[in-house]
Amino acid sequence: MTISGPSYGKIQAPARVSRNVNDIGVRDAGVTDVDVVVVGAGQAGLSSAHHLRRRGFEPERDFVVLDHAPRPGGAWQFRWPSLTYGKVHGMHALPGMELTGADPARPSSEVIGEYFTAYERRFDLRVRRPVDVRRVSEADGGRLLVETSAGTWSTRALINATGTWDKPFWPRYPGQETFLGRQLHTAVYPGPEAFRGQRVVVVGGGASGTQHLMEIAPYAAETWWVTRRPPVFADGPFDEGRGRAAVALVEDRVRRGLPPLSVVSVTGLAVTDAVREARADGVLDRLPMFDRITPTGVEWDDGRAVEADVILWATGFRAAVDHLAPLRLREPGGGIRMDGTRAAADPRVHLVGYGSSASTIGANRAGRAAVRDIVRLLEREPVPA
Repeated sequence: MTISGPSYGKIQAPARVSRNVNDIGVRDAGVTDVDVVVVGAGQAGLSSAHHLRRRGFEPERDFVVLDHAPRPGGAWQFRWPSLTYGKVHGMHALPGMELTGADPARPSSEVIGEYFTAYERRFDLRVRRPVDVRRVSEADGGRLLVETSAGTWSTRALINATGTWDKPFWPRYPGQETFLGRQLHTAVYPGPEAFRGQRVVVVGGGASGTQHLMEIAPYAAETWWVTRRPPVFADGPFDEGRGRAAVALVEDRVRRGLPPLSVVSVTGLAVTDAVREARADGVLDRLPMFDRITPTGVEWDDGRAVEADVILWATGFRAAVDHLAPLRLREPGGGIRMDGTRAAADPRVHLVGYGSSASTIGANRAGRAAVRDIVRLLEREPVPA
């Protein structure tokens, strides 16, 4: 694996910050003042921190990056070992440093974890971890108070880059608590060998569900694929036109304050050679969603039933934004209405890696856009004395 790109020397701080000695450091006992707090150090958080550094913000003085995870790598560090780097679709490099020559047979968790580690060091981002951000609320002087397991920060702007991995979505069905087998979510998927000789029901029509099925089928005694809607397989290349159309659909939802859609719900499932083979072999023959769970399997109202040892819920994730609840950003539709990367209800708060920026290339662009808007905000609003 080769990692290349520039490193930062001394950068002149932009004129936009008018600081007073009393503004730096501790405002009250245990409360530290900064201009920007970045929550999360995955692709979106590191991109944001990079662009802050480029604009002359100094880590630990002007901004701080807080990460819940125990080590660099964002959500990638938790991916299952069988998800090798060669199976990763669309991993876009972080700004300012390429990742080339990675062994496609290595686990993506290792490759990307090492890349993120090198990136943090190259640009001296000084990520604090593990830090749990518990609550973000209003503070005096138009600032925000960020309460965490490692202390409290007072900030003029917040970049929230917490992604979704910490909030797996578990649907609820009648009889779920009676199942005598094992239920698990994609978030803790251990790899295909754990299902050897077992009868497995995989629930979910996204990319994870199809990947799990194709991996598990050679090991399991039997598999079934269950989805709420018929899957849409998208033949042909995912070109720029399709990408723009997908982004536009997701952006429309977040502008209206609705929860973001999953990528696959907009783009469809990519048809690869492995998918074609699995469809020909019957591995990806889909069943409609069952109506109930029994102690020994699942049942449909039309009388169909299957016996199973495992139910694997590949049912996705939700945005991890509960810590923002005191700011009352959610709309009646259940989402946070967005204006670009800004929360429409509070221009101090930017969400990157949310909605249309929930991709590696989207996160990079969102980080740059968020920092550009924050610089404008700080120029417009004086620092409280």
